[in-house]
Amino acid sequence: MRKLIQTGLSIALLMPAAAAAQSAFDGTWKVDIDNAQFPTRPYAYVLKDGTYKCSSCIPPIEVEADGKYHKVTGNPYYDSVSIKVISDRSITESDKKSGKTVATTTTTISADGRTMKVEFSDNGNTSAQPMTGTAVATRIAPGPAGSHAISGSWKMSRMENVSEGASMITFRVEGGNLDRSNPTGQSYTAKLDGSEAPFKGDPGQTSVSVRQIDKNTIEETDKRDGKVIGVQRFEITPDGKTIHITVHDMLKNTTTTASATKQ
Repeated sequence: MRKLIQTGLSIALLMPAAAAAQSAFDGTWKVDIDNAQFPTRPYAYVLKDGTYKCSSCIPPIEVEADGKYHKVTGNPYYDSVSIKVISDRSITESDKKSGKTVATTTTTISADGRTMKVEFSDNGNTSAQPMTGTAVATRIAPGPAGSHAISGSWKMSRMENVSEGASMITFRVEGGNLDRSNPTGQSYTAKLDGSEAPFKGDPGQTSVSVRQIDKNTIEETDKRDGKVIGVQRFEITPDGKTIHITVHDMLKNTTTTASATKQ
């Protein structure tokens, strides 16, 4: 279920430090994850006959749900997955990379089968503070007959109790460069002319470029090994207190919007 929470967390993880000509964006900002608008594209899972499948994951996952770790390929954040059935309405997932646990989740389906809650702890992006919280999704389609309650299609609706470090960003503009960092360990220093620069602290992103569209708008392009994986646009309000954020995830073909307030 780590795949579900990545949509919500991408708001904090992919948001850049932005800057206007007079450094109006300088300082620390907090993303309002509680009121973010998440994509409508569903997440699809099936747990049946001892096998767990996530067809909406990139790349798709299929492993035995026996509580043991099974190798998976193609994801920069983890290389093995363990799925354990706790009850007819709950499972746990643990993800490892190079033998180290990088994320754990407990997924529980409501008694009426309509709501999914995913409690998570995730430090797969960095060795700094882990991100914790709860992702909530609503069922939009049932799973196949005889499958576990998690099976079916789900739409992300909100996130709750997300750790503060996952939504806080500090940045500075100096000498035509943009410096960005946050408590969960992501950072970069990039020129505001669109030049490509290294992105640190996230195994799923290798470089970044930032362009200033106008004095109130910044656009960031994120890449993994030369391929564009995301484009974000950030527009500061005239009073300088709020940034409106639009995140386009090119891998999932989804859009998420949120706002951040200056602290």
